[in-house]
Amino acid sequence: MRLDKFLQQSRLVKRRTLAKELADAGRVRLNGKAAKAAAEVAVGDRIEVTTGSWQIEATVVRVPEGGRLARGAPLVEVLTRSPRHLEQI
Repeated sequence: MRLDKFLQQSRLVKRRTLAKELADAGRVRLNGKAAKAAAEVAVGDRIEVTTGSWQIEATVVRVPEGGRLARGAPLVEVLTRSPRHLEQI
């Protein structure tokens, strides 16, 4: 599944277009490397998303089959979720 679609379905990012914009701006990292919106996501991958005010790190637990809307068990395990302004202190 594409990274931008996965970010939206896992609810790490509200909209797929926003996920694409973040990836294009270099604010999404997949396994420690900057990732494009079209990068493929697999179970066990580590995703880091940095927005204007938040930084989120998560591990992929499952990927929905066929690109269908995810229901049931969560897709990610959130490792850290922190406001960015705390990092600058």
